[in-house]
Amino acid sequence: MQRLCQGLQADLDPTEVSADVKKVLNVGGNNKAIALPDIYSGWEHVLLDIDPKGNPDVVCDARELTTLPPSEYDSVYCSHNLEHYYRHDAVKVLLGFRHVLKPTGFAYIRVPDMGEMMQIVVKQNLDIDDVLYQSQAGPISVQDMIYGWGVEIERSGNDFFAHKLGFTLKSLGAILKRCGFPHIYAGSGRLEIAAFAFTQKPDPETKALLGFPDL
Repeated sequence: MQRLCQGLQADLDPTEVSADVKKVLNVGGNNKAIALPDIYSGWEHVLLDIDPKGNPDVVCDARELTTLPPSEYDSVYCSHNLEHYYRHDAVKVLLGFRHVLKPTGFAYIRVPDMGEMMQIVVKQNLDIDDVLYQSQAGPISVQDMIYGWGVEIERSGNDFFAHKLGFTLKSLGAILKRCGFPHIYAGSGRLEIAAFAFTQKPDPETKALLGFPDL
């Protein structure tokens, strides 16, 4: 896998994009038909995924990000992917984020909020197979949120879609700090945690882009 990651990364031609255009590495984003958040409007979108079916720019296991060139990206975007790794492997993924990010860059991470889920389960007296919420793709049960969407796992035959790690605001902050991201801005809502993580305090331009004050 190390050779594959390096080889495909080398095929990307940096001369095709202006040096003034910021670059985001979308880790585990499946395919480019899935829109990025508005903050990345006008950025160069580099998609990295372990599954070649979605035609990613880089086919790579996210645990192997340290095999890619360092300090290449202004941001790493990782939406509902980090929960698919065991804790020790999630550490490797986050250290890989640090490796590929520029010193002024940031990671934008979204994961299911297991803390909020547990509160809802207790308050509503839900069983593990009860529907927790309705998504665009269909009903999501308590079990789906804990262990991964069963319909997708069965349909794909790929147990990589299973969840191996859960997060709360506190636990996500702790693992980010452990991996060298001391400056974190995070919040939760609608059963999701969103976190912006920095290795150094963000500059005024980044603060304005993301819409938050000094950290």
